[in-house]
Amino acid sequence: MDVIIAPKARADIDDILTWTQDSFGPQTLRRYAKLLATAIEEVAANPDLAGSCQRPEIADHCRTYHLFFSRKAAGLAGDRIRRPRHLLLYRVTEAGIVEIGRVLHDSMDLKSHLPDEYQRSQPNA
Repeated sequence: MDVIIAPKARADIDDILTWTQDSFGPQTLRRYAKLLATAIEEVAANPDLAGSCQRPEIADHCRTYHLFFSRKAAGLAGDRIRRPRHLLLYRVTEAGIVEIGRVLHDSMDLKSHLPDEYQRSQPNA
């Protein structure tokens, strides 16, 4: 499936990678960037993959996928992020496009960070 990464999700990714670089250095930055890319690729290939969850309490047609579930696909055992703390918040549009709306820390209140367009009952894009 095609994938769209919304502007807020792109900003989230930039913030996450900047913080990772500043806090843990270039090697961890490379590994976390690979993990993020792998998770997005896996969700695009199969939006209902194991580990993804429907989230009707957040919004209709909304799903989440924790980066933890992409760890093995992102690298060898010694080159993995052990405990990633972010998740993809996404939906599939009527046109069959996976739309990544946000990339959020798993301790955040997801509903308060929901993109405005997710308030609609059915994604149209």
